Amino acid sequence: MGRRKLQLKRIENKSSRQVTFSKRRGGLIKKARELSVLCDVDVALVVFSSRGRLYEFSSTNSLACILDRYQRRFDEEAVALNSVNAEGSHSKYSNRLSHGQLLQIVHRQHEGPNFEQMTVTDLVQLEKQLDATLAQTRARKMELMMESLKTLQEKERMLIEEKGNLEKELAAAKNDQDSTAVMTMEMATLPLLR
Repeated sequence: MGRRKLQLKRIENKSSRQVTFSKRRGGLIKKARELSVLCDVDVALVVFSSRGRLYEFSSTNSLACILDRYQRRFDEEAVALNSVNAEGSHSKYSNRLSHGQLLQIVHRQHEGPNFEQMTVTDLVQLEKQLDATLAQTRARKMELMMESLKTLQEKERMLIEEKGNLEKELAAAKNDQDSTAVMTMEMATLPLLR
């Protein structure tokens, strides 16, 4: 029996999504390390989580060295293609980030936000992100509180039910005891009647 094929789509459950991200990120970094060792190649891996955290791996001492090599190679290809067809190279490479832009992103995420250098637009966007995160946190807190309330209400209902059953058993035991006492009295009075 083989493994079932996993359908590639976004995982809706947040905790499952986070667990999957952590496991697969670790696996991806492990594969990158294996590739660099087995094939003697330089590998750089940059991953941003949905929360904006930076995870990076570099087979060399510095991610900047690999990004430098990437930039030089990118520039060489752009120059070569520019001489052949300027329009084609622009459309092919227009969506790639420059070395400086990649380094800025990595350093910014690595060091955290520098509020002094942020523009008003950046601060407004950050405020919106904080508001969205706060709303998400409050919604999750409310969801957990409602689940807890439902659990407690169910427990209360079960305890009330159990109390009723115990009261019935107690009443039945008391009736049995009273019946036994009456029968004992009747038995005690029988020899006197003879």
